[in-house]
Amino acid sequence: MVIILRPDATPEQRHAVESRMRELGFQIVLAPSSPRVVMAAVGEGSMPPLEEIRALPGVAEARPIPEPFKLASRSFRETTSVIRIGNVDIGGPSVVIMAGPCTIESEEQMVRTAAAVRSAGATVMRGGAFKPRTSPYSFQGLGEEGLKLIRRVADSQGLLVISEIMDKSQISLMDRYVDIFQVGARNMQNYALLRELGKVERPVLIKRGLAATVDEWLMSAEYVISGGNDRVIVCERGVRAYETYTRNTLDLNAVAVAKAISHLPVIVDPSHAAGVRDKVVPLARAAIAAGADGLLVEVHYAPEQAICDGQQSLYPEQFAALTAQIRLIAEAVGRRF
Repeated sequence: MVIILRPDATPEQRHAVESRMRELGFQIVLAPSSPRVVMAAVGEGSMPPLEEIRALPGVAEARPIPEPFKLASRSFRETTSVIRIGNVDIGGPSVVIMAGPCTIESEEQMVRTAAAVRSAGATVMRGGAFKPRTSPYSFQGLGEEGLKLIRRVADSQGLLVISEIMDKSQISLMDRYVDIFQVGARNMQNYALLRELGKVERPVLIKRGLAATVDEWLMSAEYVISGGNDRVIVCERGVRAYETYTRNTLDLNAVAVAKAISHLPVIVDPSHAAGVRDKVVPLARAAIAAGADGLLVEVHYAPEQAICDGQQSLYPEQFAALTAQIRLIAEAVGRRF
């Protein structure tokens, strides 16, 4: 239930409303950045008649939240959340580009790639220090040494850092190096991890699972938000389908739907959707045209030498050409880049 208080509601009236809802077994969450006090009563409590809540002193409106993802829904928060990290806004008028290699490999790789993506307009550098690989024999990442490397290189270029977290035991370590925690598709329903990320202050980007519905995807975001961290971004990265020409099938329906029913910023990863270098660019263009708030793109200065996902990583010159096209598309749909 969403409860909106009158502009002239007193602190005592607000306390009485909150106390009544807690008596009924609900948790109270306040909507941030609202000119009036807007609260959500969420949980497994016994929902009273709306007329009873509307009759409480100080209450202007009370209405149900039909979506299962209560705090991530537009029924609770009508305006799109804008997540500010330094001087970068995710979810605002500007399209945000996150770019870099799949895996942190070496100093030369990171320095050359960081310079390339920064000059082309990226504001966030991606790179994996812990890698979830299908085979246990594949390269698993450089761990903390990789985190130190990406932090140092990103700082030299004025870039933020996003990197994937695999387990809740890595939170305290990664918190020292990253600006955004990335939850991969395979961990989208790792609820123990999501609950712990609800306790951190840094933004969390959650990729959609390989076969997850939009509701399941947004319910994963709900786990983090309900834990106290409302700085959540969701990322569409393609779902598993019967088509095998590309690695996955990019679901732009999900982008439009998520933007309509949720206030969370929506990012698209065209690299994992395509799995094929020459298909990444058209998918990226389509994502921005469909309303995505940004892109997460794999770029490597020498993809043929990449340890992981070289076949879907753009060359720096391809990435620069893409961002030039994105600038035009963003302007055409009322955005900036």
